[in-house]
Amino acid sequence: MPAPYSQDLRSRVAWAISSGSSARKAADRFGIGIGTAIRWAQRLHAEGHVEARAMGGDHRSRLTEHREAVLTLIAHQPDLTLEEIRGALVERHGITVGRSTVSRFLKAHDVTLKKKACTPPSSSVLTWPRRAMPSSGASPPLRRSAWCSSTRPRRRPT
Repeated sequence: MPAPYSQDLRSRVAWAISSGSSARKAADRFGIGIGTAIRWAQRLHAEGHVEARAMGGDHRSRLTEHREAVLTLIAHQPDLTLEEIRGALVERHGITVGRSTVSRFLKAHDVTLKKKACTPPSSSVLTWPRRAMPSSGASPPLRRSAWCSSTRPRRRPT
């Protein structure tokens, strides 16, 4: 992450703006972005200074204190999606977090979510040899997989 501009530069831009120069002219004069100079001018007017604000923030997970609940949920139902994990946490424990929070928590705890074996095959990639396709131009027969509870038809090589 880049560092903030120096306080010396900020002070010189603020002085130029308070002396009557426009933010755009000050930006051109000091070699900074126009948007940056405009934001500094707005801050100077609203807050009376152009000091850099604190960078970064709290990087602790909101799920850290609920670690056991999340890991128990995953252990009992390992094929849950991130959205389903979020829903279960809200329903069972009243914990409201974002999908990315759940994802980062699982990654930090080396938990990987695997797709079910019944994920349908790609519809954009040919999954069987061309010579096996019927020559009449008809599409190959469809079947339902015996090992998958999905109701979606799946293509089978002929």
